[in-house]
Amino acid sequence: MTTKPSWRTIDIVIASIIAVAFGVIFWAWGLLWNGPADAIPLPGRAVLYGMWLVPAVLGALVVRKPGAALYTLSLASLVSVAIGTSWGWTLVIQGPLEALGAELVFAAFAWKVYRLPVAALAAVVAGVVAAVYDAFVWYPDTSWATLRLPYIGLTALSALVIAGFGSVVLVRALAQTGVLDRFPAGRSRALV
Repeated sequence: MTTKPSWRTIDIVIASIIAVAFGVIFWAWGLLWNGPADAIPLPGRAVLYGMWLVPAVLGALVVRKPGAALYTLSLASLVSVAIGTSWGWTLVIQGPLEALGAELVFAAFAWKVYRLPVAALAAVVAGVVAAVYDAFVWYPDTSWATLRLPYIGLTALSALVIAGFGSVVLVRALAQTGVLDRFPAGRSRALV
């Protein structure tokens, strides 16, 4: 289904609601990452990473407009920075970079295909971008063989399951309630 490229007010409102909700979730997820999950050594902890990429895929699946992935994850990152995270201002850079990975996949399909394979690919690309960023910024002195490559692989897998499949499941569930009826995702439930 094609959509008009211009954003409606409701598109901005819903993308912003998703972003703010996930900004708060990011804060809580960071507590898990740095708390109980900290007992899991890297690269294993990367299985949790996909949650930080959900807004990019979910925002794009719901709004279905150019820039939806970029807007939603970037704003979610800003919200988490405003609340306070252990990563601080670095998320102002990292969030949009991850979102850009997802946005480029939706752009490759001209923002017209919102099926599971495209959502999954968008999530995986965002995950790879996130993990490569981490490898150079947070883990620069680590081995490619023992940490970086496994970390990138586990992050991509987490992104696939949590951000890719999870976002599709969430959109399908929301569409069934009628909440998304003002969006293509709600009117054409079979597209996702």
